[in-house]
Amino acid sequence: MYIGYARVSTHEQHLDLQQDALQQAGCKRIIVDRVSGTVADRPGLRQIKDLVREGDTLVVWRLDRLGRSIKDLIEWVHWLEQEGAGLKSLQEVIDTTSTGGKLTFHIFAALAEFERQLIQERTQAGLKAARARGRLGGRPKALTASKQQRAVELYQEKRLAVQEICKIMGISKPTLYAYVRQAQSAI
Repeated sequence: MYIGYARVSTHEQHLDLQQDALQQAGCKRIIVDRVSGTVADRPGLRQIKDLVREGDTLVVWRLDRLGRSIKDLIEWVHWLEQEGAGLKSLQEVIDTTSTGGKLTFHIFAALAEFERQLIQERTQAGLKAARARGRLGGRPKALTASKQQRAVELYQEKRLAVQEICKIMGISKPTLYAYVRQAQSAI
């Protein structure tokens, strides 16, 4: 049986395109998630794990609907193989129920992993070169050292609410608390 999976990140987005394509592909059942792809534990994916049986094929409109990373996709393909099921992506024209489809999927996965490692190497080399020229990465501090100290003093005096201190200093609560922790660890 073909089981379809469709996902959109927000409630404002529409599933029509995905659902139409999945129905045309012959999906008897379509599971839907309305959650970001960065969330690994999705209700629809849990439901799929309960539904999939040997001989089934999980069908997605595009691979990024199922997982955001190659690692996630490989884990899904591995899980499906253990269950005796396959994965079919309509846009990328990949079908792991065939040996050619498995090969294509794993070649894509290897190329994506290679690209990710190249990006990491280039990023590290760029950071190293910048450090050698005396440039430090990271976000600039919201306040100067003296203003940070004043914000901590206001916090420790307990005369103003945290929200008021943040408004006066033009910083967020997490930033204020970070300055307080930093001051406490320096003692």
